[in-house]
Amino acid sequence: MSVFFDHRAGTNTNSVHTDIQWHPTFALLAVATKIDDADNEAQGAVSLFFDEGEPVEEINIEKNCAPTTMSWHPTRKILSVGWENGDITLWNEHEHEGSCASDGHKAPVNILSWSSNGTRLISGDERGVMIAWRCDSKGQLHQLQNYQKRSSYTHCTFRPVPGGQDPFYNNYTALARAAVEGDETALDMFGTWNKSGMGNSLLSQPGQMYAAESLSCYIGSEDGVIFHIDEKLVLRECSNVETMIKAMLIYEAKNILVVVTTTMMLIQFSCAADGSLTELMKVKLSGKSSITCVVWTGPGLMATVAGEDVVRLWDLDKDNNFSLGGALDQINCLSYSASKRILAGGLVNGKIAMWQHRPGTFAQEHWIVLPTIDLSDSFIQIQWSPAHSLLAANNISDVVILNEQPISTSISVQSAVVQISPYHVQLETLDPPNILSIRTDVHIRGVCNSEDHVVLWNSKKIVVYEINEEKNFARLAGTFDIDSPLTAIYQQTIFTAETTTITARNFQGTIKQTMNLAEQEGIPISIDICGHYLVVATDNGFVKGWDISRRESRQYISPKNISESLPDTSLVTDVKVNCNGTKIAIQLKKVNEEPDSRLLIWYVEQDILLGYDFSAGQTIQPISDNGSADMDYEDLITGCFVNPDEKTGVEAAAVEQSNSEDVSRRYPKEVLWDPLDPRLLVVQASPLSVEINEKTHIKKPTPSGVFRTKSSAEKTPELDDRIVSLFATSDNGVLLHDSFPMEPGFYKLLGVSVPSFYFILQPEDIQKADGTVSTVSNGETTGETRTEGLKERVSAVTMRNFVGLEKSNLEVRQAMLDFAYHLTIGNLDEAFKAIKLIKSETVWENMAKMCVKTRRLDVAALCLGHMGHARGAQALRDCAHETELNARVAMLAIQLGMLEEAEQLYTSCGRYDLLNKLYQANNQWSKAIAVAERHDRIHLRSTYYNFARHCELSGDIGAAINGYEKSETHRFEVPRMLFENVQELEAYVIKSKDKKLLGWWAQYLESNGEMDSALQFYQAAEDIMSFVRIWCYCGRFDEAISIASNTNDRAACYHLARQLENQERFAEAVQFYGKAQAYTNATRICRANQLDSELISYAMYSTEDDMTICAHYYEETGSNWDKAIMLYHKAGQVGKALELAFEHQQFTALQHITSNLDDSVEPETLHTCAQFFLEHQQYSKAVDLLLLAKKYLEALDICIDKHISITEDLAEQISPDKDAEPEYKKVLFERIGECCMLQGAYHLATKKFTQAGNRVKAMRALLKSGDTEKIIFFAGVSRQKEIYVMAANYLQRLDWRKDPEIMKNIITFYTKGKALESLSGFYDACAQVEIDEYQNYEKALGALSEALKCMNKAKMQDVSTQEAKINFLKRRISLLKKFVQARRSYEEDTEEAMRQCMVLLEETDLDTGVRSGDIYGFMIEHYASTADFQKAYHLVQELKQRLPNASLAYYVNNTVLEQIKRNVGLDEPALDGAADTPGIDEEIEEDIPEDFGF
Repeated sequence: MSVFFDHRAGTNTNSVHTDIQWHPTFALLAVATKIDDADNEAQGAVSLFFDEGEPVEEINIEKNCAPTTMSWHPTRKILSVGWENGDITLWNEHEHEGSCASDGHKAPVNILSWSSNGTRLISGDERGVMIAWRCDSKGQLHQLQNYQKRSSYTHCTFRPVPGGQDPFYNNYTALARAAVEGDETALDMFGTWNKSGMGNSLLSQPGQMYAAESLSCYIGSEDGVIFHIDEKLVLRECSNVETMIKAMLIYEAKNILVVVTTTMMLIQFSCAADGSLTELMKVKLSGKSSITCVVWTGPGLMATVAGEDVVRLWDLDKDNNFSLGGALDQINCLSYSASKRILAGGLVNGKIAMWQHRPGTFAQEHWIVLPTIDLSDSFIQIQWSPAHSLLAANNISDVVILNEQPISTSISVQSAVVQISPYHVQLETLDPPNILSIRTDVHIRGVCNSEDHVVLWNSKKIVVYEINEEKNFARLAGTFDIDSPLTAIYQQTIFTAETTTITARNFQGTIKQTMNLAEQEGIPISIDICGHYLVVATDNGFVKGWDISRRESRQYISPKNISESLPDTSLVTDVKVNCNGTKIAIQLKKVNEEPDSRLLIWYVEQDILLGYDFSAGQTIQPISDNGSADMDYEDLITGCFVNPDEKTGVEAAAVEQSNSEDVSRRYPKEVLWDPLDPRLLVVQASPLSVEINEKTHIKKPTPSGVFRTKSSAEKTPELDDRIVSLFATSDNGVLLHDSFPMEPGFYKLLGVSVPSFYFILQPEDIQKADGTVSTVSNGETTGETRTEGLKERVSAVTMRNFVGLEKSNLEVRQAMLDFAYHLTIGNLDEAFKAIKLIKSETVWENMAKMCVKTRRLDVAALCLGHMGHARGAQALRDCAHETELNARVAMLAIQLGMLEEAEQLYTSCGRYDLLNKLYQANNQWSKAIAVAERHDRIHLRSTYYNFARHCELSGDIGAAINGYEKSETHRFEVPRMLFENVQELEAYVIKSKDKKLLGWWAQYLESNGEMDSALQFYQAAEDIMSFVRIWCYCGRFDEAISIASNTNDRAACYHLARQLENQERFAEAVQFYGKAQAYTNATRICRANQLDSELISYAMYSTEDDMTICAHYYEETGSNWDKAIMLYHKAGQVGKALELAFEHQQFTALQHITSNLDDSVEPETLHTCAQFFLEHQQYSKAVDLLLLAKKYLEALDICIDKHISITEDLAEQISPDKDAEPEYKKVLFERIGECCMLQGAYHLATKKFTQAGNRVKAMRALLKSGDTEKIIFFAGVSRQKEIYVMAANYLQRLDWRKDPEIMKNIITFYTKGKALESLSGFYDACAQVEIDEYQNYEKALGALSEALKCMNKAKMQDVSTQEAKINFLKRRISLLKKFVQARRSYEEDTEEAMRQCMVLLEETDLDTGVRSGDIYGFMIEHYASTADFQKAYHLVQELKQRLPNASLAYYVNNTVLEQIKRNVGLDEPALDGAADTPGIDEEIEEDIPEDFGF
């Protein structure tokens, strides 16, 4: 709630004001003027004004032509002005004069638009010339690009920051970082940063946040063409709306360009990353005439006016619209304040209408009409300041600045003062109630009062009024001039804040005492007096206090720097001291001007900071001077909410959680101490989502035409203001006592004095009292007072604990307050001591109600006893079984008449069943039904039933019928209710079309003998049985047979069959018994009347007992044996069926029976059947029956003898049961395995041998399968030596030379199988392979070494054979070593190598270890390489003699042989190598890895 001060801007009277523009950040208004004064050389000028209409001095922006447009720089004090002659002037605060750019435009400039950070300016004129400019740090323009088009430009809108980035970073370190990196804009902003946010002069800079910037924009032309300029200054046409554009806006959240044309068309375009546009929607707007103004009023919400007395709002997201009325005259112009959520409209009758959006969605119901402001002139333009509570209005001849200020209020022990208008306050005496009006000529900026005086002041003057003893008029007691933003009164002394001094003065302004503040302490920003103590807070975060009870005030506490004690950078905004000066409450705000959710309390005596965080709903740990938690004072916060001796942990947690949830997500807006009790602190906690209040504004400048989306805080669920009471004591810290929602009719908390809270009424109520709020531009009669016709602005609300005790004495009030305090800390003994002398039943009732909030049921029981409330005490005992604490507390609230609290408690604990009962008990049926439908559906039908009973008793028959129907009890309850009115009942039955009701009504008519009517209703109810019953009763069997045959209704057919049987029409009776599925009755009649042909068809569907009877009947007749067998089989008597089949040679029936046999049949019977099939050579069927009889071996013998293939399924059937004897299982599994081996099913044989436990046989079967992978796996899991050896032997038969994995497995299996002799042989084979295939004697030597090791470790039975093998291996190794040594020494001494080779050739057993051909080849190649071809030729001849059958090419390269032949001059084929020998000239690749084990 606020008042508007109107200030006329001091402009030239002989001028026309063409435009007004607020600076986006500062309180500066630019006014463009066209001068009609012949004596003045200038024909146009631009003036700047402060928020109170005072002109900015030394401003000279004039030209000999009129200004056409102007635009402020978004962050700096730079104003761009376009003129009729095409010039552009930039006014800069540093130079206090404008610099002119005249080299670009030659026609009137009609658009000027800055980018979001002001680094780029776009200008355009009427001849189609558009220029992009760059603005440097000195405020000078530099032309970047010039564009030439045919049409005039009308609109320019810059695009939002790419990627949806929020350009405002919420800490000023980002700004400092950017300044250090060289950003000139950031450097300017950081240089004028004002951390306290208190600066308001022209040169002061509020806290700004460094922003990212988009340099691309859209341009609209007069002929409807839309252009796009990207960041590289490339201009291209995007779209054409084919008519003049009235407005062009950017919807940032959806990246949509919104265009409104003069023909009232609304067009939405989707903006691509490259700037191209895609049309999304095109609609025709409604209105009386053409649209005159378009503004954003929220995300996706656009407001328009078109010559009407309503504002039309268009929701682009939901594609709907609505209108705001209440203007009562035609609206000319609009302006919306996003920070205040207020839409203002200028009317033709000189008034300004306002609509405010309440927190929530932007639907029509969330907009309220505010009082109009009468300015007596028709305005063509109004504009809100984006960052301040300022509204400028332009009526061509005059400019008015409306400065909004929160209403000033003050309260003392006996009276309260409320500001009504800029020059009018109202004094209301609290007890007894009385109202006194005071009007003055002082422009009131603040008020304060004491018991006998009222002080009014502004920044220039203080006026003091004395209230006489009768308090029916006010007398001027003193006045003096002073510049003091803060004033307080104590008895006969007025305290004022003057820079760094607190001055005590009398009512005439004479100084009585001066209290100085140190320079580092700063300037006072808050002052408060309570009791005999005065405290002051400064802009540097210091808090200082004085005792003012004596003639000379004395400082009673040392100054404390609160800011340094905080762990963050929050700032002090306000302080409140309690009545004995021991505790000081401190309110904070964040650096970005947002309210801080913490309320700190300085415990002066302990010098510690405690508090409460309203965002989290919990107490704040003690804070020491270094900003950390004080662990030495931890006892202050231990047990603040609960006493373990009094409350259980679950109950305490429930109470604390409930209290925290009630006050969380809020911040302290108003803070007040009780004037008499130093413990009680009361707070008005407002939701954090509401950013706008009278003390703080979030200043976020945005580019023109762009609406930014809401912050995450604004999107939180809607909350209400709550009044929170706290206890602050030295023993128990800060305790949450109580909280309740503030009534919607209240504006704010004004004061507290036990037993009452005092509130200021909402502006709607004041509007009803005074009508239109008028602004006053001239002072009225000084000191005029008036008491007639005044309305109360202050409302008193009794505290919950003191209802009924409003007139009690001070002793009772103090006792109740002590009781509340001790109950809050859980000290039950002290709580009852405080009230032990109180006998009033009202007091006990209030204490019981207090227990509802504290959840203290034990205390409540005692209070109910003192009240004599037996019913309530019994109700508490009865609900003791409820597990939820809140459910039990809700029952207490119900007994005390606190129904709203009971609803909240039931809801909080989720006991919607009990909430439903509560609503029903209070006849709140709509709420009960709503709860049942949403949360308590298990009781939904009973709720509807109880509601119907209530309506029936109250005579509301229609509602009762509806309730019975929804409870699904209408088939009984409605006939009961309407039975006395037969006609109404019949009409209801017919209207309902309910089959059960129609059938019931038909029975009623039948009982009265109205057969024809009954038939009609039976037919409507589709009750075929009753329909047939009546036809049979009337003897009309043909009609009954026709109906039963057509419908096949079982009940009707059965009834008809009974009647036909009575009529001895047996064939027809059997037929209808069959349709009724009464097969027993049908077979009974068939047997009795020898209807054998029909008997079997019904007997097959009858019961087993009936089938047996019918089979016995066929058996007795001596015929139809197959039918008898079939029925016995169907009845489950398989033995009897088989007996008859064998006896009467019914083979077909036997085949059918055996196909359905299972193991439930006697084994002997199954064996007999198997023998039957064996005789008829049906071996597979015989095997199946033997398996059912569990004759597994016999079945297996048949499989072997008769060559029946054993499949996987058959093998599983032959397998014995799990509980069979182990020996039997082993034998059977082995037999199955052997059979599978004979049939070649090796995998299946392996499985069965494994099940038999014979893994060796399983391996043999697997070896026959040749499945190498499974053989390796089986050997690995079997872990038996014999199996390892078998697997290794198998793998040796494979091509292990080309598969290293097989070689590794061979070595592994031989090693694990302890078959060292076989392993030695394998290594020997490997060595031979290396020699024969690869001539790799080094590897062969390694393999033989491993073979020798294995042979040495082997334990052969024949020791002599083992010794012979060892010696043989040693000899081979010796020969290999000599050859390897010769080859190795070749590089060092070739002659020695040749000599060693010659020695080797003389060994008689050389070929057991080394192939002689390899030695000859080695020597031949050596001599060929040394050109000793004769020697080489000689060695070739020796080789041929020694190995006459060998191919020379196997040992010597063909190329070497050819070279020898050529050099010795021979041409004999004897030296030719084998031409068909592959790979002689190629190097053979080593397939065996070097690390295979040797």
